[in-house]
Amino acid sequence: MPFPPGGATDVNARALAKEMESSLGQPIVVDNRGGANGIIGSDIVAKAAPDGYTMMHISVAFAINPSTYKKLPFDPIRDFTPITNPIVGHGALLMVHPTVPARSLNELIAVAKKQQLVFSSPGIGNVLHLINEAFNARAGIRMLHVPYKGSNPALVALLGAESQVMVVPPLTATPYVKSERLRALAYSGGKRLETLPEIPTIAEAALPGFQIDTGWHAWFAPAKMPERMVTQIYDAIRKALQSPKMRDVFVTAGYQPVADPPAVFQKNVANDIRRWGEIVKAAGITPE
Repeated sequence: MPFPPGGATDVNARALAKEMESSLGQPIVVDNRGGANGIIGSDIVAKAAPDGYTMMHISVAFAINPSTYKKLPFDPIRDFTPITNPIVGHGALLMVHPTVPARSLNELIAVAKKQQLVFSSPGIGNVLHLINEAFNARAGIRMLHVPYKGSNPALVALLGAESQVMVVPPLTATPYVKSERLRALAYSGGKRLETLPEIPTIAEAALPGFQIDTGWHAWFAPAKMPERMVTQIYDAIRKALQSPKMRDVFVTAGYQPVADPPAVFQKNVANDIRRWGEIVKAAGITPE
């Protein structure tokens, strides 16, 4: 797990791994190796033996990093075996701290044009960072970005008013919305979130046509992992997603269970790297 504990990627990985243990007949140990938007953990997996015992559950940051970092310690195509994309996120919530005098997206834009607001994110080039930057660009505002080492630390910053704004996955945002510790102004997906139907989409609230999903969560192994092992892991993931309880967990959190076959997902990875590269460019992010 190339992110710190507590974020949506970590929570989803643990839920899925637990469900897979019965069909695999052995425990799955979740080893958090956070840092550099998933690059540190990814590098560990890239250099591991392709024996089926070291794999990675990562967000779509994997497809974004090639466009936001000038040099990676691995080749995202050559050094990995893509297995599948268990779930795809429909969008994320644009949240503000209650001290921000805005109860709608248009009010937030007006505030941001009058004063400097700070938005936190799990790191440069993270999908949540990209959504916020794309929102800034469309709204004609410039909020100051402060990256943290994971979504949980970034959320803690928002809760403590170190930042005023953050784009947050529904899985982690919903409890804070319902307890009114944070205020949700809009959702980045194409339609409203089923669990929070009162929150409008960004397109509805202020910016017609705006829609950015949060991409897939996917499993990768080191390059050259034998096909029979890939099939075994893929089958375990598919079986886990067939559990009604597991599907409800993901759907409620704003994710769609997918799990494309390995051959299909392997072809899509390169396309996704190109697609997110275009979003990075449109957001005006310079590779570091």
